[in-house]
Amino acid sequence: MVKVIEPRTARLQLRQWCDDDRELFAAMNADSAVMEFFPALLSREESDAGIDRQIAHINRYGWGFWAVEMLSDKRFIGFVGIKNVTGDMPFAPAVEIGWRLASSAWGKGYASEAANASLQVAFEQLGLDEIVSFTVPGNVRSRAVMEKLGMVQGERFQHPGLPEGHSMQEHVLYRLRNPL
Repeated sequence: MVKVIEPRTARLQLRQWCDDDRELFAAMNADSAVMEFFPALLSREESDAGIDRQIAHINRYGWGFWAVEMLSDKRFIGFVGIKNVTGDMPFAPAVEIGWRLASSAWGKGYASEAANASLQVAFEQLGLDEIVSFTVPGNVRSRAVMEKLGMVQGERFQHPGLPEGHSMQEHVLYRLRNPL
């Protein structure tokens, strides 16, 4: 049995998902502001399937895209973490860092705070050589977090999960080498 890692910061708990997260996560995935740089809003079923995939990844490896809650009031605000990149990506195999927070949690430094905790797991506990992240070029908020983390912009690529000519097919890749 794999031990689940659940990082904690000064304000946040990164943890395994629970059933109480499902309704709030579905609301996030149906919010056009949160999903602005994704191809579509997600249905409740698609959102629940996403949670199921994250739970399975964390159960298998001990780490993944963790649910994030505020320490102050235990409120779920989204996810942040690291996970294996699917094999169809042009830079696989790799481990990516990613986040999706409720719009009410934006602008407070939560994404960077939780991402830094995730990087500590990746580099200090797991000994990974590199972390990647990617998004569409127009996603300036996520790109700002990547740059704040010290990630370096790399090549652009066509996301294989989107059809040829899709307006969000072009993505930009960021990389961060293990500084240890």
